[in-house]
Parts: sequence; structure tokens; C-alpha cells
Amino acid sequence: MYVREAIKQKLEDLTGVARPSARKVKSRINRRKTERHRLKDDGLIPNNPKLPLIVYRNAARLAGLSDPAALFEEMFATNGWGDAWRNGIYDFVHYHPRTHEVLGIARGRAEVRFGGENGKVLRLRRGDVVVLPAGTGHQALRASDGLVVVGAYPPSGKYDEFKGSKKEHARARRMVPKVPLPEKDPVYGDGGAVSRAWRGTHARKKR
Repeated sequence: MYVREAIKQKLEDLTGVARPSARKVKSRINRRKTERHRLKDDGLIPNNPKLPLIVYRNAARLAGLSDPAALFEEMFATNGWGDAWRNGIYDFVHYHPRTHEVLGIARGRAEVRFGGENGKVLRLRRGDVVVLPAGTGHQALRASDGLVVVGAYPPSGKYDEFKGSKKEHARARRMVPKVPLPEKDPVYGDGGAVSRAWRGTHARKKR
């Protein structure tokens, strides 16, 4: 299934066919309250010492779309989050110490644990978006057969994948605080929680 999704993504990128317009993307976005979760360093997974995990429930209306993943890709790209991929979520804990990440659920549903063994378990479904600050552990505990996730990253970060060893943890604790803040929220642009909550948290820490 994921090979088919990757081929579809490539063809759309090359031809422009089935790519939603900016107007269509905007018309499909729901205004939602934000869930914010603080995740602590557990000795293996650093999580983020300053920034909360952000969850937007049912952020996009996907019903009736032939390719809902394309809507997420365009939405994220419009707000400066690129290098998009289509896949599932790994069933082992991992994190990215030098970049933030956004995950949009295009099809299906999943139960995902964020933060490591003692972290927060969230049930995600089609239309949900999760914004992970650098260092946030994530792992799929259960997933439907039809799960398709779109991931993307802000341009200021660098992709690494750490899996929770003690050796990695020491390095990651030095890397995570240095990751620049994104310019825009991946869903709501200048008006989203990345702009408000993340930048507000960062400003308070610097006082």
C-alpha cells in the first residue's frame, strides 16, 4: 500500500494532476482548539524541555477526496513544511533530535504513544494533525490496515532518527534545544499554536 502511495505522490508532483489548489485546501481546514501535552525526559527519550506536543483534532475535512494525502501535503507546503512523505508510523520508539515534525492522518486510525515508555497514548484518526517538537519520542502501538500518514518538516531542521539508547540520549540533549523554531504553524500558518504556544514559551524562557 505504501509503495502505491509513494508512486501516486511522485506522479502528482510531476504532473500536478489531483493536486488540490490553495483555495481548496483553505476551504477544507477546520478551526479547532489545541491539545497541548508536556512530555518529560525519561532518561532514554529526551522529548523537548521547552515546547509542548500540539494536537489538532479533525483539522481537515477529507470526506469525498480521492487523494486526502495530497491535501495534507499542500497544506503543509503552503506553510513552509516540506520533504513530505506518505507512510505509516513505526512500531518502535524513535525521535528526531534536530528537526520538528508534523504528522497528518490521511486515512485510517492509530493508537500512538508519544514520549517513550511512560509517555502519552493518543488515539488518532483521519483528519487529525500532530506537531512534534524536536526530541519527541513516538511509536505506533496499534494501527488500522488502511492507515496513511503524511509527514513533513520545517526547512530549518536536519533529519536524524534516534531510537532511544543511552549514548544517543546524551547527544540528543545537546541537539534538541538548538533546533530553530518554525516560521509558521503547518496547518494555520501565522495564526496557529506553533506561532502562539511555541514562540510564547520560547520568549518566556529567554527572559
